[in-house]
Amino acid sequence: MKKKGFGLLLTVLLVFAIAGCSSSEGKSVKLAYVAWDSEIASTYVVKEVLESKLDAKVEMLQVDAGPMWAGIADGSADGMVAAWLPSTHASYLEQYGKDIEDLGANLEGTKTGLVVPTYMDINSIEDLNNPEMAAALNNRVVGIEPGAGIMMATEKALTDYKLSDYKLLESSSAAMVQELGKAYTNNEPIVVTGWTPHWMFANMDLKYLEDPKNVYGGAEQIHTMVRKGLKEDMPEVYNFLDKFTWTPEEMAQVMVEIQAGKSPEDAAKSWVEANEDKVNTWISAE
Repeated sequence: MKKKGFGLLLTVLLVFAIAGCSSSEGKSVKLAYVAWDSEIASTYVVKEVLESKLDAKVEMLQVDAGPMWAGIADGSADGMVAAWLPSTHASYLEQYGKDIEDLGANLEGTKTGLVVPTYMDINSIEDLNNPEMAAALNNRVVGIEPGAGIMMATEKALTDYKLSDYKLLESSSAAMVQELGKAYTNNEPIVVTGWTPHWMFANMDLKYLEDPKNVYGGAEQIHTMVRKGLKEDMPEVYNFLDKFTWTPEEMAQVMVEIQAGKSPEDAAKSWVEANEDKVNTWISAE
């Protein structure tokens, strides 16, 4: 009887072990993202939901746009919620799209382009051709990370609008905003690569320069992309990522808190706790 009892115990333990391995619980979910303020906000919210609601472990992979797409395509990352389409990341979609599963838009109504403070007497990218304006701007456009879709679009804009006297400065999202903030405080002219949603539009009076040649495209969407096979490997994680959608206003709430000094983890946690009903629709089995 003792042997039978011991054998039964082993069988029960084995069944529980197998059941545990078949769920997403305890598995590591690798999320790739670019260090844009918008993508930091969305990716950390996704991380918080995965960890607090689905008991998953999350590994955050901060990379440039190219490696982000490549990582999903080759399976070294499980997913990302940072694909700007149809224009900004068009080249990456063309290169990697066949090896990635597109779960659709998680946010509607984004925009990219060249941004200036509203106190500047300039309204179109074409106005940058004015020699006096070029001199006032030190013949420079302040950009972000090299390889970002908006940087490639801006290189094209400089060509298409015949702005050969201008140099596109490579930096980072944080450095770009720092330069913008310094110029804004001193009421100085500056032009930067900008996008919406972004907290800088809430903190400063800014405007997009008109783009008559439509180099930057119109309104965009941010899509969720996952590696092939994720649905079979981690069905709960896949279900959540497939249902994850929110608004620019909701994203801005997280961005503003981070900009005000909260860590991305704390800002995401606060937002998830305050929006339980919405979060529950993301993780429901229906």
